[in-house]
Amino acid sequence: MPTINADFQGQTVITTFEVTPGSAHDVLDLLTDAWSQVISRQPGCLGGAIHLNDAQTRIATYSQWRDRRDYQAMLRDPEMRRRNRDIHAMCKSFEPVMYEVQGVYP
Repeated sequence: MPTINADFQGQTVITTFEVTPGSAHDVLDLLTDAWSQVISRQPGCLGGAIHLNDAQTRIATYSQWRDRRDYQAMLRDPEMRRRNRDIHAMCKSFEPVMYEVQGVYP
């Protein structure tokens, strides 16, 4: 389970997927399966979450990694590369962005 702390030294990745309302749940199914079968089992994966907006046009994933290299190794995994191609084919776009925590507020 991800925990957001101001002193977190690992890598945070937020990925946004632009989808259509008709494909949103299909993409969610692919992402959920990727998380349970591949991503969560990768070395350095600390946890993540999947979010869907009300209009069902955007999906966001939040993941935390021990470090950047662990995240990049997951992306190079042959099974994850195949899954990412399938996910990308169902999206208008998707963009993973690496972040560092700058502040946490109650």
